[in-house]
Amino acid sequence: MPSQLVFDFEHRPALEAQDFLVNSCNQEAVAWIDYWPHWPSPAFVIHGPSGCGKSHLAQVFLARASAVRLSPSKLLKEEPQSLLNGAKACLLDDLDKAFAHCNKNELQIALLQLYNTLKEHKSTIMITAKSPPSRWGLTLADLSSRLNTATLAKIGPPDDELLAAVLVKQFSDRQLMINSELVAYVQSRIERSFKALGDFVSIADELSLSKKSSVSLALVRKVIEKLDKMYC
Repeated sequence: MPSQLVFDFEHRPALEAQDFLVNSCNQEAVAWIDYWPHWPSPAFVIHGPSGCGKSHLAQVFLARASAVRLSPSKLLKEEPQSLLNGAKACLLDDLDKAFAHCNKNELQIALLQLYNTLKEHKSTIMITAKSPPSRWGLTLADLSSRLNTATLAKIGPPDDELLAAVLVKQFSDRQLMINSELVAYVQSRIERSFKALGDFVSIADELSLSKKSSVSLALVRKVIEKLDKMYC
């Protein structure tokens, strides 16, 4: 008989009906989010590779701190106080990516103005990026010195246990069951990221509904074929 997986992870409320699972890969970042608003610096930077869960943690922070999500484009057009609108926390997602698509000098000036406003009003910002501030190629000395004092937390790539737990959890959220053998089969054949897992579960759910079938090896193989075409 196929076996069912049991995990001992902490479940954290996140976006909509989903949960964020905490383990050694992300526990430092989660601990700092829990410690808000008592951060030692106005800025907290979470960095790690694509697919490690930064965006999901951003959702956790938005909910916990009632934070305002900022975009680089708005930051370049509006005054910081107007953007914050009284909020005590804000979020900038994928900031290092923004530097590649915006005027870098102008964005640095806007960030410095935002940082100074946050410090003046005793507010905070969480930033996500692939790399730490020291690798963003900052040329504005005042901004660089301020971000050098930011609290940093690195998220590593999700390990096998966490990926398996997330896969089982997402299937459970859709009232679908997947056994341990199929979980291992999926893990060995798709990209090791939360996005790939989410895409896999969504397609599996659609196929299961359309064919009125449970999650079988045949269905899993069809899902992987579709994923391979999506990611080509």
